Amino acid sequence: MTPLQNKIDFAVILRVKNANPNGDPLNGNRPRTDYSNFGEITGVSIKRKIRDRLLERWVTNGKNDDGDMIFVQSDDRKADEARSLRERAELVLGKDLGAPRTAEKACGKWIDVRTFGQLFALKSNKKAGKKKDDGSDDEGDTGVSIGIRGPVTVQSAFSIEPIDITSTQITKSVSGEGDGTKRGSDTMGMKHRVDQGVYVFKGSMNPQLAEKTGFTDTDAKVIKQILPGLFENDESSARPAGSMEVLKVIWWKHNCKSGQHSSAKVHRTLAVNPDGSYSLSNLQGLTPEEIDGF
Repeated sequence: MTPLQNKIDFAVILRVKNANPNGDPLNGNRPRTDYSNFGEITGVSIKRKIRDRLLERWVTNGKNDDGDMIFVQSDDRKADEARSLRERAELVLGKDLGAPRTAEKACGKWIDVRTFGQLFALKSNKKAGKKKDDGSDDEGDTGVSIGIRGPVTVQSAFSIEPIDITSTQITKSVSGEGDGTKRGSDTMGMKHRVDQGVYVFKGSMNPQLAEKTGFTDTDAKVIKQILPGLFENDESSARPAGSMEVLKVIWWKHNCKSGQHSSAKVHRTLAVNPDGSYSLSNLQGLTPEEIDGF
């Protein structure tokens, strides 16, 4: 299929209410904030949700779309029996794993690889410290890393205003062993939430890099279709159903591969208000498509 022919920029406006959109494990799982107390959802977290929605789509389609499999799957949403990324790569690529065709075959099999890219770090089959025939030390083959640079980039989401975080003390364990008279040492815990906030994240699709991975216009349309429902089927204790929603997706499709304007200039045309409303400035020859959240 023909790779992406037109540069695309996009932005997503979302609302968080009484939820922890992205906890920081190094800070007691409190919602992430920057030094000015603006809320943050990392690009890695957003791409995880995109992958989950893509995986659900693949399963719904009966797992018949051979090129729409997901390589980086969540442990709680796996659609195969692979126990690691290495095992999944070996099951699908077989003898081609580590061969010159690794990148080509990986991009053809997994939509998230040709979308976001992937690093295949392959270990050596040799043992370090083995003696050569001449008696010298052989440090062994250190292996090879095959890097695939993806055409789709996603920025972190930041809140429009500084956020308020509420912390609640909870009971997180009960007596699970013995005669029930003793509880674990970690009985009490803390649960954190963002009371309310409007966030925005932005992204771009690069046709030049799409030529390398085989990312197509059809793939771009799939991403466009799942963004409005990014938080559906993403419920958890930290993010109850309905606590996170996409308000609007703004989609700019340029008329050429290089783009009529820089991504920075395009993204700056969007001004979002604390209540989730927004305004768009005009750029010559570029008309944004405004898509309602699911």
